[in-house]
Parts: sequence; structure tokens; C-alpha cells
Amino acid sequence: MASQWVVLLVCAAIAALVGHLIGRRQQIGITSTLTDMLLAAALVGRIVFVAAWFEHYRDAPWSLLDIRDGGFAPWAGVSTAFAVALWQAWRRAALRGPLLFGLLAGSLAWGVSPALLRLNSGPALSDLEGVAFVNLQGTPQSLAALAQGRPLVVNLWATWCPPCRREMPVLAQAQQQTPAVAFVFVDQGEVAFTVQKFLNASPSVFANVLLDPGKKLGEQLGSTALPTTLFYDANGRLVDTHLGALSPATLAEKLKKLELPG
Repeated sequence: MASQWVVLLVCAAIAALVGHLIGRRQQIGITSTLTDMLLAAALVGRIVFVAAWFEHYRDAPWSLLDIRDGGFAPWAGVSTAFAVALWQAWRRAALRGPLLFGLLAGSLAWGVSPALLRLNSGPALSDLEGVAFVNLQGTPQSLAALAQGRPLVVNLWATWCPPCRREMPVLAQAQQQTPAVAFVFVDQGEVAFTVQKFLNASPSVFANVLLDPGKKLGEQLGSTALPTTLFYDANGRLVDTHLGALSPATLAEKLKKLELPG
């Protein structure tokens, strides 16, 4: 999620501050080294992600450069960052102490951030039973009933939201091609007429479109930004979330985490 990138930048700032304090007597700073680490990590992490999911980029090669989908291979990025750190420390002996303590401080901050900010937590599917949804005909619906024991993808969207419009065909295609997963589209704050008009004009076909007139789901999640997508496994446990438009590659990566039956 976007919040994780914010936390990463905060941790980098903490690392830079600690490195500055440790190295100030020798006038050694580690900001430039941290910048090199982050840039190299972002580049390599993106390249590895694209290589792993290239089949989803082949038909639209320009989308390789669209980093808004969040496609990134963390293990490749982290490995690259530490390789850059080792290389810089090998070249400059005076940098080693400030860099070591700075990275330890940044790593500690990253390690405790999920507990402090609850980035990895979220409502289980059972916790959403109190949120009232209706379908386009006005009939009350339950997310658990639509899931029917399957993994579940819940997309929060609205017709006025450009990133939502951009990702809707991707989700519609996945809904058709992945029957082992239940896809539910929960419109935030609009009336049935508006949503139905949008769907009628769309070349894509959608099932399980619900209305959340009071935006209660977004409120319970603590998210006001659209689109937001939740990924639940077959046990109703929140496995992953995504803020912003999904590309075919990022959607495929997240669906893989749901441990679908072979």
C-alpha cells in the first residue's frame, strides 16, 4: 500500500539522522548512500517484478513504465539495497560506522512500524457482517454469502473515479477467468441508477455489484481513497490490500497469495 512507501521514507529519514549523528565528528553523512540504495532497489525490484510477470505486460509494453500499479519484487529490492551499502562501505572505511548504525536504526523502525501503524492488520471477513450492502435491485447482500467459502476480492470503487474506471476491465476479466475466486464490486456512496448507467455503457460484464450508500465499508477500513481492493483467503482472513488501480500483473501477483486450488 501507499502507506508502506510513506513508512519506508520515514525509516530512511531515521537512518539518515542516526547516521548523521554518528558521523558528525568526522563530517560523514549517509544521505547520498541511502539515496543510491533506494534508487537501485526501486529499479531492480521493478525489473525483477516485470520479468516475473512479463506475460501480463507483453501486449502493452508501455505499461512497463507505469509504476502506479505498485509492481515491485521486495526481495530483489532489499538485496540490491544492501549490496549497494556493502559496496559503499568497502570503498569508504569512514562510512562504515555511520552507515551500520543508520541502517540498524532504519531497520528497527521498519520492524516495529506494522505494530504501531497496523499496516498488516485489517478486518476479517466476519468483522464486515455488520456493514449493510444491497445489490442494484435493493436486496440486502452479505459478502460471506457471495464468497461461498471461496477466496474473495472486494473492490471499493465509484463511477466518478478515473483510476477505478481504468482498472475495472482488468478486474472484470479476472472475474471471468478465475471462478475459484469471488469478486465483489462495492460502489461507495452512489445510487443504483448512476451505477447501472455506468455498467450499461461498459463493454465489460460484472457480477456481484453492490451498493454501500453510506460508505460504511471505507469508513470501517479507515480508507477514503479509491480504488481500494481487499484480498481475503477462503478462511475469511485479510491477506493483502491494494490502494490505487491494479494492473493485470499486480492483480495476478496478489491472487497468487490466496492459495488457490490447483
